[in-house]
Amino acid sequence: MTISLSELKKGFNRAGYICDESTALTVFLTLELGKPLLIEGAPGVGKTEMGKVLADILKTELIRLQCYEGLDETKALYEWNYQRQLLRIQMNRDLEEEQVREEDLFSDRYLMERPLLRAIQADRVPVLLIDEVDKCDPEFEAFLFEVLSDFQVSIPELGTIKAKNIPVVVLTSNNERELSDGLKRRCLYLYLDFPAVEQEVQIVKAKIPEITDRLAWETARVVSRLRQENNLRKKPSIAETLDWARALVALNRNRLDGKLVSETLNLILKTHADQEYFNSEIGSEGIEKIVKTGGSGGESRQCR
Repeated sequence: MTISLSELKKGFNRAGYICDESTALTVFLTLELGKPLLIEGAPGVGKTEMGKVLADILKTELIRLQCYEGLDETKALYEWNYQRQLLRIQMNRDLEEEQVREEDLFSDRYLMERPLLRAIQADRVPVLLIDEVDKCDPEFEAFLFEVLSDFQVSIPELGTIKAKNIPVVVLTSNNERELSDGLKRRCLYLYLDFPAVEQEVQIVKAKIPEITDRLAWETARVVSRLRQENNLRKKPSIAETLDWARALVALNRNRLDGKLVSETLNLILKTHADQEYFNSEIGSEGIEKIVKTGGSGGESRQCR
């Protein structure tokens, strides 16, 4: 799919996906070379959003395959509509002049496309998002590698089906297990981390234009501080930062204080244990200090 690097950057900006030169260049080369893009990083840093934004920029269909333990070919590639096949057999049971042949039953009309086959069969180049590939079994990963290598699949009853158009492929991984070298060799690689405070402010202001500068900065500082706590079970994602900021705007607030953070804590910390940890280790006084001193988190140079 032809798009210039400058057009790609403009597309990211329009979508509010804050992007640096290195990440934009990697995505551009993915499109230019026609290779899959493997994005690794912690949950909530914007990996899945990359696939969605790319589909929007390229004005094409997004086809998503959500991976999970036990995922197999029938759920990812295709399966036969056995109910329709059985109905066809029953309807023709008493019609001697029209016998049901096996090739009639195993034709396209009885084939149910799953995401992989749907992407290969698409008339226009789609974006194929293979989400959380690290959650699937190694056996399925090996099968996936074969599909991405040749962009063709073999269906015993129909033969080999080759891709009409090579899809734009984005794979995401939360690093729950090590992916195979074969899959990594097939892909361009991108690592995304949580954004620095300055970048998260840009994200918040891009997605929520009505927010005040002060509230955007204070929100980003507090979230960044929380992400530094290694004892939290679930660190706030970028999406949760945005939800929190929208809620604060809806409450007509233009600044943070310890009491307000405590009252809305459930929007950014989604487990009781994490909330208890916040109350005991940071608390309202700690929030007041973060807001007043402008304490921030670590640096990052990635896209969101």
